[in-house]
Amino acid sequence: MTDSQKNSPNAIKEEAKALEQKSTSAISEAIKAELSPEKPGVDESELALKKLQSDNELPDEIKQKLEKRKQERLKSLAKSKKKKKKSVRQVPMGKVFVNATYNNTIVSITDMTGNVIAWASAGVAGFKGPKKSTPYAAQIITRIAVDRAKEYGFREANVFINGVGTGRESAVRALFANGINVNMIKDITPIPHNGCRVRKARRV
Repeated sequence: MTDSQKNSPNAIKEEAKALEQKSTSAISEAIKAELSPEKPGVDESELALKKLQSDNELPDEIKQKLEKRKQERLKSLAKSKKKKKKSVRQVPMGKVFVNATYNNTIVSITDMTGNVIAWASAGVAGFKGPKKSTPYAAQIITRIAVDRAKEYGFREANVFINGVGTGRESAVRALFANGINVNMIKDITPIPHNGCRVRKARRV
């Protein structure tokens, strides 16, 4: 081939095309050699997994948020476990206060220092209107309060009665019926010593 033919545009194009083909074939061979399963220590599945992980890589901000939420969940779980492990305090002996008015009866059970552990009233038991002050209502609400107090190991009681309602005697009887040992019964209804003037009697 003469010098004029070598320097012609067609010859230059052919040389460039040949060089391009050589470079592409060399690159493809290198990639095949890199990904070939025959190469020791390289597995196709591992390479595919690495590629998938790199494609699905999360941004750092999202990673931090997810990690933070995970830590918060673990803390809340630890707190709930601690709460569950906390044992219920035992109150084997306490005080029972029966407040019997003309319209309602309320029974409160406390420990010996006065902290309330259980209570019930006629309204809580579902009684309405004039039925709230009946002896039957007092019996039912006493049983409800005692059942709640028995969760604390409640067995013995000092009873204090306040008021002149019809449910006072029924409440005390219900304590005996529900297996509570009554050590003392005291009436703490306030009595006036010529204090305020009594309300005038109704004319019927």
